[in-house]
Amino acid sequence: MSIKHTFKAKVNWEINEGESTTNPRTFSRNHNVTIANKVSGLTVSAAKPFRGDETLYNPEDLLLSAIASCHMMSYLYVCSQHNIEVLSYSDDAEGDLEVIASGSGSFKTVRLKPVVTIKNENQKALALGLHTKANELCFIANSCNFPILHEATIVVK
Repeated sequence: MSIKHTFKAKVNWEINEGESTTNPRTFSRNHNVTIANKVSGLTVSAAKPFRGDETLYNPEDLLLSAIASCHMMSYLYVCSQHNIEVLSYSDDAEGDLEVIASGSGSFKTVRLKPVVTIKNENQKALALGLHTKANELCFIANSCNFPILHEATIVVK
């Protein structure tokens, strides 16, 4: 049995005065993304290599952060199932995007590098191993067609 959930996002973009979409070098890639009932929207652009505003979030940033965030939430869930007290979690995730001559591209690999601080030394090996289970449960990871690697570190405090 499965349960379907629908998520919605609204994307808005307008041409600025003096810009033209007939010349891809001249128009702004900046746009707004809003989600109903959320505090505020995001101003998003293309990544800098694609003529975007490097100070704004871009779709690649958002995909990478969605993977890292979903993995963390799945990991905290499986830790709670095993009575592992997690004190802190941080991740410096990286993703490799490959663009080919046609202009098409895709992510080839994502590396999650979580540093997890737990309370009990005796649970260190289990805490490390639960990243595999978290990856199996992660909705976003299950939606990706590229490998998501885990380079986790467990610290006891």
